[in-house]
Amino acid sequence: MATECLFCKIAAGDIPAELIFEDDQVVAFRDISPQAPVHFLIIPRKHLAGPAEIVEENEALAGHMIRVAGVVAKKEGIDDFRLVFNNGAEAGQTVFHIHLHVLGGRAMTWPPG
Repeated sequence: MATECLFCKIAAGDIPAELIFEDDQVVAFRDISPQAPVHFLIIPRKHLAGPAEIVEENEALAGHMIRVAGVVAKKEGIDDFRLVFNNGAEAGQTVFHIHLHVLGGRAMTWPPG
């Protein structure tokens, strides 16, 4: 755990969050600044700063995060949703612990941002 990482503290249960899913690898919770009617984050319990830190030894974690996105989206009542990983400040990443945004409940436009 990165000692000052907000998401590590949420995953450890040290900071409260509205958890909507958890297992031994990941935690999902509602975004505190939602950009869609349904907007939640999926974070791994293991600290990785961003998607660029996915390497062969932990690539299954990314697949697990995507699978969990579908499971939780269905639980949340959405069939159509957008998945977003940001890597780095210029891409919009503000918490440097890999996280998958799941957004749905409205029509999405393209291109984003």
